[in-house]
Amino acid sequence: MSERLFYILFLREKTYSMLTLGMDIGSITTKAVVLENKSIIGSKIIFTGFNAAKAGEKVTQELLAELGLSLDKIEKIVATGYGRKSVAFAHNNITEITCHAKGAHFLDNSIRSIIDIGGQDSKVIVIDEQGKVKDFAMNDKCAAGTGRFLEVMARALEVDLDEFGELSLKANNPAKISSLCTVFAESEVISLIAKGETRDNIIAGIHQSIASRIMAMANRVGITNPVMMTGGVAKNIGVVKAIEKLLDSPVKVSDNAQIIGALGAALLAAEN
Repeated sequence: MSERLFYILFLREKTYSMLTLGMDIGSITTKAVVLENKSIIGSKIIFTGFNAAKAGEKVTQELLAELGLSLDKIEKIVATGYGRKSVAFAHNNITEITCHAKGAHFLDNSIRSIIDIGGQDSKVIVIDEQGKVKDFAMNDKCAAGTGRFLEVMARALEVDLDEFGELSLKANNPAKISSLCTVFAESEVISLIAKGETRDNIIAGIHQSIASRIMAMANRVGITNPVMMTGGVAKNIGVVKAIEKLLDSPVKVSDNAQIIGALGAALLAAEN
């Protein structure tokens, strides 16, 4: 074998075995994605629980076991999310704003704005043609309008959170939820129940309340179409429709919406 042919084969093998892992440790769920040459070969979502560091270890171990890989086969690991600094074995940690921008742009490079509603915060991110962050607004001071907010409302209404989206679409007159505080909003919901308001109308009102908070952030940063929604709340069709109505434009939701932060982290690991 000639030296040149050996070198070409060596480079092909090296490229083929390029494996990176990104993880997104959120307040409710922890997500991990493994890429091979920037293509998704596996992903995993678990509940974060009390210990963010253990959640990072667990999601990595379980995903690698499913893929038949060992940790030493992963060239680089990047962590993101609120628990990103707790992952001792990660080579780097990067803010989730950057990671969501990267992941969304990878899935659809026409996207110019991202709405990310997570467990404990929500964000509106504006990106350029290369997927770089131009501006963003973030609500991380209050649970209102987040996944936690929806969980509290679901308990108050005694409805499974997975049913929220479809039920809200049946509403004929969405209730008004005016409070900006989760505790006070829950009191409003309880009062509406006592008055005999239907669950469908209350849930639709809750979704409209979330959409209004998102629009306030969107107006601050100058949201630009096309828009993609990321995070676990993107699975709630009621919230998506409420946001679309206020934006007066469609919102794209990927099947991988919940893992986009982890995907972006894995992509950044591959590039760096």
